[in-house]
Amino acid sequence: MPLIRPFVPDDAEELTGLLVANREAFAPVMPDRPEGYYTAEFQRERLAALAERDCWFFAILDGDAIAGSLSIDDVARGSVQLANLGYWVDATCHGRGLATGAVAEACKFAFGEGGLHRLEAGTLPENVASQRVLEKNGFNRYGVARGLVKIAGEWRDHVLFERLADD
Repeated sequence: MPLIRPFVPDDAEELTGLLVANREAFAPVMPDRPEGYYTAEFQRERLAALAERDCWFFAILDGDAIAGSLSIDDVARGSVQLANLGYWVDATCHGRGLATGAVAEACKFAFGEGGLHRLEAGTLPENVASQRVLEKNGFNRYGVARGLVKIAGEWRDHVLFERLADD
């Protein structure tokens, strides 16, 4: 059974439920979001808008239920062919291998049907679990981006990872 599938606008309610349930747990590690972000209407519009861009937004599945999300975004084409990988899993599902399996499937997609040559990802320095997910999927640590993302009102550093299609 696949661990990822493309999101569709009808997933907005279930996605919103997960976002609301995990809001407090993820506040120290997720970018600041406007209040409206945590509504089904906002998520429905967001899913529809993402379908119009050169990016991919997948539901991470636990059986038939949505357990998180994975994005392949900020796609650069031409002579670069790269994108940024991001993901999160419901806090109640941590430690079960869902993120590791989802990232593995996303890499197959990105380097196959997606036509990419390079994927990049970043984690907060203290997010060792996410770093392990990336390392298990063949990503290599290559640096630190200082003040990369504003989280909880502060510009936070991120450890950077990369993987090439032929790795």
